[in-house]
Amino acid sequence: MTASLTLGPVLFNWPVDRWLDFYARIADEAPVDTVIVGEIVCFKRAPFFAEAMGDVIERLGAAGKTVWLASPILVGSERERAAMRDLVEADAGLVEANDMGALALLAGRPHAVGPTINVYNEATLGWMAERGAVAVSLPAELPAATVAVLARAGRELGIETEVQVWGRAPLAISARCYHARAHGLHKDGCQFVCGKDPDGMPVTTMDGQPFLTVNGTQTMSHGCLCLAAELPALVAMGVSRFRLSPQAMDMVRVAEAFRAVLDGRRDGAEVAAELGGLIDAPLVNGFYHDTAGARRVA
Repeated sequence: MTASLTLGPVLFNWPVDRWLDFYARIADEAPVDTVIVGEIVCFKRAPFFAEAMGDVIERLGAAGKTVWLASPILVGSERERAAMRDLVEADAGLVEANDMGALALLAGRPHAVGPTINVYNEATLGWMAERGAVAVSLPAELPAATVAVLARAGRELGIETEVQVWGRAPLAISARCYHARAHGLHKDGCQFVCGKDPDGMPVTTMDGQPFLTVNGTQTMSHGCLCLAAELPALVAMGVSRFRLSPQAMDMVRVAEAFRAVLDGRRDGAEVAAELGGLIDAPLVNGFYHDTAGARRVA
């Protein structure tokens, strides 16, 4: 079984030029096997990237990357439902479903399942396999013991299991936009204020302690999930795919570091220490070690 690296979709509202430059570097330099593209957090952002999407997919494909298309996390309006149906019916590549509506539309066709859909047990995994799922990215909050059970079940079902090993963990999605509200704006007139925070907006407790990160309608962890040191154990469990979630940093360097650990050329703890100095957030791995997600367990 070959361990592969997946680059998840960009979750933040980056300027189009930055977004294009990011994927150009990924295509030319990053040792990732699969790249997932698409705006999944806020439907209002999607038109900015629509015209460039085809060029990005073509460039990634020409560089030998497998490209998957991502469906939105939360679909509310009829316009959004129509856009999701168009995505599923376009037959432009494998789709990663990020909500149950997309799963319903994809039933009977090969597809992937994103980490925003709760997969907590073997029965759910089996149900998804019966409906055509070929790969499932497990939720970031699962402890190692549960990951091991699901990885074993995935092998028996012929489904690849994936674990996020880098990037802020997605925790929740809302129909309302706290990012806009924090700036005294309404969602319909948000002025795309989330673009001011390319790595998300920090949220603190009332006594000023870092707590969460807000990205438009999405709530994320404050800390950056890093499972570099846990990679050998995950491989031994039978996990075959490892997801890197883009952050506003040198993601090529991140991908190179994780690839080196998977290939046995570098020590995971050493890599974690190195990457921790590149991001303005603490590294965390508590969920994996069955404790508070915001903790870092050595």
